[in-house]
Amino acid sequence: MDGGSDGTWLQPSPDLLRMRLIELVAGTAVAAILAVVLGALFASATIGAIAAGGVAVAGIAAAPFIVRRVRSWGYCERKDDLLVRRGLLIARLTVVPYGRMQFIDVEAGPAERLFGLATVHLHTAAAASDARIPGLDTAEAARLRDRLATLGESRLAGL
Repeated sequence: MDGGSDGTWLQPSPDLLRMRLIELVAGTAVAAILAVVLGALFASATIGAIAAGGVAVAGIAAAPFIVRRVRSWGYCERKDDLLVRRGLLIARLTVVPYGRMQFIDVEAGPAERLFGLATVHLHTAAAASDARIPGLDTAEAARLRDRLATLGESRLAGL
């Protein structure tokens, strides 16, 4: 998906990939430990170990998909609109005209704050609009929020 000649595609921070991979490793470790404990309690230690091995294999198999999913995110600031792309199996390109933006949220959960990241979420009048850009450095998220708010206000003034 091309952003057009008047914009450059930008991507989330590399820290987003690190955060997602650490979440995968932590989740896989918890699930493997749970498999061992439940296997030992209700069957045998061997079955628990086999289940934990299956969980570990699933975690390892999921890693390339997480890498590709994170790398699929991008955004492009153009003259009249913002483009947001995402998705692997179903590639989505959302076009948000600056004049249609109602407000912009900058959100950061506990894991994002730990990595110094934030998600910019754009709200328009369309209920189905899902324009969000995850994994931005907090400074870039604040810059983008301020720029989009300024552009949105200037485009609305012309109505």
